[in-house]
Amino acid sequence: MPRIEITRIRRLGAIFFAILLVFACSSPVSRSIYGLQPRQHVLVGDSLDLSLNIPPSLLKTLIIQADRPNALKVVRPGVAPIVQSTGEFNVSIKLFGIIPLRHVTVTAVPEIKVIPGGQSIGVMLNSSGVMVVGEAPVFEESGRESNPARRAGIMPGDLITQINGRSVSSEAQVRETIEELGRNHKEVVLTVKRNHRTFRTKLKPLYCQETGRYRIGIMIRDGAAGVGTLTFYEPESGCYGALGHMITDSQTMRPIELADGKIVLADIQGIRPGRRGQPGEKLGSFADDQMLSGNINNNSSCGIFGVLDEPLQNPLFGRPIPVALLNQTRVGPAKMLTVIDGQRVEAFDLIIEKIRPESVHDGKGLVICIVDQRLLEKSGGIIQGMSGSPIIQNGFLIGAVTHVFVNNPARGYGVPVEWMLRECGLLNTSIVHEQASNIGQSTPKQHYLCRIVV
Repeated sequence: MPRIEITRIRRLGAIFFAILLVFACSSPVSRSIYGLQPRQHVLVGDSLDLSLNIPPSLLKTLIIQADRPNALKVVRPGVAPIVQSTGEFNVSIKLFGIIPLRHVTVTAVPEIKVIPGGQSIGVMLNSSGVMVVGEAPVFEESGRESNPARRAGIMPGDLITQINGRSVSSEAQVRETIEELGRNHKEVVLTVKRNHRTFRTKLKPLYCQETGRYRIGIMIRDGAAGVGTLTFYEPESGCYGALGHMITDSQTMRPIELADGKIVLADIQGIRPGRRGQPGEKLGSFADDQMLSGNINNNSSCGIFGVLDEPLQNPLFGRPIPVALLNQTRVGPAKMLTVIDGQRVEAFDLIIEKIRPESVHDGKGLVICIVDQRLLEKSGGIIQGMSGSPIIQNGFLIGAVTHVFVNNPARGYGVPVEWMLRECGLLNTSIVHEQASNIGQSTPKQHYLCRIVV
């Protein structure tokens, strides 16, 4: 056979093989195999998530093995094995025990039960220093505007931690210190933290004709206060989680670096309904009683965490309920617990529309839609103050409400409770209760106390 003909046949064969390979890779079977999450978090006693679109006859030929003895219990061929022990191990899925199809890293954790929240809470957060939230020019005696802080390189979002070597923690302390140094014609040396970098800068306070005191040309804030919702309480450690998102400064959108803080029970006195393009909010006040109170020791991307002073009770749940991991969460109906009047926790209907495991970086792992007609009539949907409202599905706590779609208040995002538990240290291969004291975006804005001009 001529060489040219042989070359042509080889090319056709290669093309045919490539076409077969493309069809094989794009088939439902291949997509289901390679669509398996490479890392899975599973509760001990649950089955692995092996939702494969494979004919039952072929499914029985799969051999599933772990690289650690007694990690898995195989019930029967074709059925996903049950996880038997905690820890991390690797699982291989092979066809006929020979052809490798997929490798999955499994992290198994013990079952966790919590008391669901739903109570409205007042949140008071103090930053480690004072945050620069804006500029405010100094009007000198000549009428000329000046800004010493800007010339010294100070920017909104910076955190001032020291003045002339002395730590500062309040707006009043900064104002009084600058006034004293200005009257004595002394230089101000600021220690400033910007992102993960700390630096020092020097400036001289100027007398402001408009305010009658010495200033450096900035607006500052030392903390925040607002209304949110408690998500869960873990009885054995005393730890709680709330809000489901980080508290940030509403002007600079920078996270508030936590020094200390506390939560107390809040009383909801009214609702301002949300509308398209205009988020609503709960109108509440901090309650005087101590039925619910605790500290704040972690302000993270998945919420705030700390320890309650007293055990929590939920009138709708007499005993703790299990939490569900993200791979156990399903698209479909669920319930949200929140307060819309006084201190009464109520359950409202919603739908889990989409599950987004890839969104761990921003906490928006669930897309939700409020379908409860009474709640829609009262609030218009998700409003500020609902952040942290627990979501219950099939008797499991699966997440918390966090964000609202500005153009459609009935819809929004939620954070999976698995991410909250990992952030605060409760969801590990073992729970160490002695660590309780260390527990730790279209975001609904927080209500801040005030801002001071210095």
